Amino acid sequence: MNEAVRNAAPAAGPAFNPLSPDFIRNPYPFYEYLRTHAPMMKTPIGAYLVSRNADVAQVLRDRRFGKDFAGRTVARYGEGILDEPVFRSMSHWMLTQDPPDHTRLRGLVVKAFTARRVEDMRPRIQAIVDDSIDRVERAGRMDLIADFAFRLPVIVICDMLGIPEEDRELFFMRERTGGRLLDPVPLTRAEIDEANQNHQNSLDYFLKLFELRRRQPGDDLTTQLVQAEDDGNKLTNEELCGNIILLFGAGHETTVNLIGNGLLALHRNPDQLELLKSRPELTPNAIEEFLRYDSSVQVTGRVALEDMGEIGGQEIKKGDSVMCMLGSANRDPQAYAEPDKLDVARKNIRPHSFGGGIHHCLGAQLARIEAEVAIATLLRRLPTLRIDDVENPEWRPTFVLRGLKRLPASW
Repeated sequence: MNEAVRNAAPAAGPAFNPLSPDFIRNPYPFYEYLRTHAPMMKTPIGAYLVSRNADVAQVLRDRRFGKDFAGRTVARYGEGILDEPVFRSMSHWMLTQDPPDHTRLRGLVVKAFTARRVEDMRPRIQAIVDDSIDRVERAGRMDLIADFAFRLPVIVICDMLGIPEEDRELFFMRERTGGRLLDPVPLTRAEIDEANQNHQNSLDYFLKLFELRRRQPGDDLTTQLVQAEDDGNKLTNEELCGNIILLFGAGHETTVNLIGNGLLALHRNPDQLELLKSRPELTPNAIEEFLRYDSSVQVTGRVALEDMGEIGGQEIKKGDSVMCMLGSANRDPQAYAEPDKLDVARKNIRPHSFGGGIHHCLGAQLARIEAEVAIATLLRRLPTLRIDDVENPEWRPTFVLRGLKRLPASW
């Protein structure tokens, strides 16, 4: 039995370490235990883990739940945490805001992510994918994360933010350590110091980019946000900085994981790999199945803004914090037959992987198209590709964002 599952018995107290290597390698047995025995388990930090599909859906769409980032963060770390630069910046993200600030901030960028505008990006996405494969095809080997899954969404979000070509190598070289900021397990002092330094590095760059786009406006999101700040006082400087950093991170992190997790799932299930190769028209549906099967985002948090009554057999009071276990909801047998089976032809897939309600991911459709083009092109152009070790890949040591650190492959 999975060690995390053994430790989960409510009678023994809510022992739950989402950063243990055993859990990160495979969280799904633990989720199964939660859904069956403790669908509203209370954690040591006082939050409830909501694990069943129906309960997760209820919380995500109910506007009586909000974010209350400041309250949740102070409860986790203590007074003074919002004086730390990285957490102060996060408090201005649209991701962490409640209306009316959330509505105002989201309204400034939503037009960049309309279905029509995103679909118009498909030729550019195809060109980036082809270029990435061209770079490595003759070598016969690559890391599917660094050389493929990472390059595509980073280039796309750089395009959208108007980051000059000559600056982009900076972003390819950066370590992907930001995911720990979102984990419910508090960061150590050393991790906070590192996060503050990384935040400062990002801030130094984006402040220069703001000045560039004030002098040389472009058809990009940075120009749009700078002009909103200058013209209508719609953005404070901290809101501008925080949300550009958010857009850059959110614009690539989940897509990297979607592509990487999807490719690993295919190669762990050779029958599904061969089916998708023979029927590429299934690719859009396969992307939904990858989102369901091994979600890039495993958890999203909410706070009850008023007494909520009973959810999952538990009375939820005003101020209670709940963590919606998206990865668990996507594997709930009450919602999906044979939920632990990968089925790229599965019908009626409605994954919670992009959240829900007013905080449903702005870039959901962009991520879908990027993954669709990337995976379909890879299977077509490198049909003999094989992952070196499908059984023991190296996962990133984060819980909320589930993804691979590297994934070597050859052909």
